[in-house]
Amino acid sequence: MTALVVTQAVLEEAGSFFEGRGAWGCEGTAMIVASAGDVGDRLMVPDQEASPVPRCWVEVTRAGKLQLAAALGPDDRYVARIHSHPGEAFHSEADDRNPALSFEGAVSIVVPYFGLGLRQGLDACAVFVLRDLSWQELPVGAGRDEVVVAA
Repeated sequence: MTALVVTQAVLEEAGSFFEGRGAWGCEGTAMIVASAGDVGDRLMVPDQEASPVPRCWVEVTRAGKLQLAAALGPDDRYVARIHSHPGEAFHSEADDRNPALSFEGAVSIVVPYFGLGLRQGLDACAVFVLRDLSWQELPVGAGRDEVVVAA
C-alpha cells in the first residue's frame, strides 16, 4: 500500500477554514479528495451546522451530503476526513461512529485547537486509519508515515 500524500495546499486551506470556524467557537469538518492515485489534492467543505462551545458539535446538513455526493469527478475519491476539535485532538465516540468513510484504510485527521494545530503541521494532529472496522490511532513516526504524509 502506498502512503496517502496530503498536499500542503490542502492542509493550509483546511487550517484556514477551521480557524475561521473556531473564531466563532465552532468545530468544522471537511473531506480530502484524491484526483489521481494516492494524492489528496482537494478539500471539499460541505454545508454544515455547528454549535459553539461549551456544547460544541458539527454536523453535515442534508444539502452538504448532496454536495459531497455531487462533488466527485469520474476519477475522484474521498480518501480522508479532516475535522477540528476545540481542544486536544482525539477520536470521540461520535467520530468513531461517523459513517463518512467506511472503507478499509480510510484516514481520519483530527486537528486540535479549532485548527490552530495545523500551523504546526500534520504531526500536531491526531491521525487514525480504519482497520478491521475500527479506527486505530497512528502515533507520529514511521508507522504513520507509511499511511499518510504531508507534502
